Amino acid sequence: MTLKARLEAEIAASGPMGVDAFMTRCLHDPLDGYYATRPALGEAGDFLTAPLISQMFGELIGLWLVETWRGMGAPDRVLLCEAGPGDGTLMSDALRAARLAPDFLAAADLWLVETSGPLRELLAARLASAAPRWAASLYALPADAALIFVANEFLDCLPTLQFQKTARGWAERVVGLDATGALAFGLRPVSARLALPDAPEGALVERSPAQETFVRELAARIERQGGAALVIDYGPDAPGFGDTLQALIRHRKVDPLASPGEADLTVHADFPALLAAVRSAGVNAALLTQGDFLGRLGVEARAAALAKARPDRAATIARQLQRLVAPGEMGELFKVMALWKGTVPPAFESAA
Repeated sequence: MTLKARLEAEIAASGPMGVDAFMTRCLHDPLDGYYATRPALGEAGDFLTAPLISQMFGELIGLWLVETWRGMGAPDRVLLCEAGPGDGTLMSDALRAARLAPDFLAAADLWLVETSGPLRELLAARLASAAPRWAASLYALPADAALIFVANEFLDCLPTLQFQKTARGWAERVVGLDATGALAFGLRPVSARLALPDAPEGALVERSPAQETFVRELAARIERQGGAALVIDYGPDAPGFGDTLQALIRHRKVDPLASPGEADLTVHADFPALLAAVRSAGVNAALLTQGDFLGRLGVEARAAALAKARPDRAATIARQLQRLVAPGEMGELFKVMALWKGTVPPAFESAA
């Protein structure tokens, strides 16, 4: 029985489920969930992330890691952690760039927050020389050293709640069944008093307790252990309305209800809420666009050096650079949030 058929049977028996519960089942169902069984990254897969577009992205992250460690006083041991490491491209490129600082590599104790069995196998092979260790969540990480943390396109996979303004007030958007017994979106009364904004009838707003809980725990760890973090994802820098739930198969958007478990489901990161959650934990935070962040780290100089070394690839490198930093590409939609305790990390000196 497919995941879609199982979900239809469960909803018929127990009633509609929230969008958050639907996302969790589609992505992490142990039998048929997308990440549990068939995550497909890259040009031949379902989606493409910045590290897969160009080595420049991971290399600059690697230099950021080194300089952040130096700003912390170059401790003899530091927990280097990535959440949602995908196929390991970002960390592989970062560690290659970090070979310029062998003392950092000697100090770095690499931990990967990843639950997908297929991806763990891929990561174990790709990053074998770094001897990665595994954690199922932030709560499973050690607490005996300062933390330097990276998460790229991780928050967008965390489940969200959706609410729609009706003539009677706010209602929760849910996944139920239509007259034929197929999956369909619907509404149900809001069961708890929520701080939702004033909005016109028909407006839709998203709230992700999972995203906020994640960054709040990350901030609490940095407050206790010291260190810094980069959280990179796509989403707005100001509150707003709209349905951002999307499903991707082979780089094409499809109906989120059409193929549960076969498509990657994502939503925008709610950066205004995330910044508030981090600061409430007593940790510093700042936000830059991806284009600004990479620009401050010298991405144009790196692109020029790569093109000089490989003139035959100059046009490709120029296209990759544009994809990463141009406002109409990833440069403005994608944001980089830094969290830190102590010295302001590289690129965020004037944003702090």
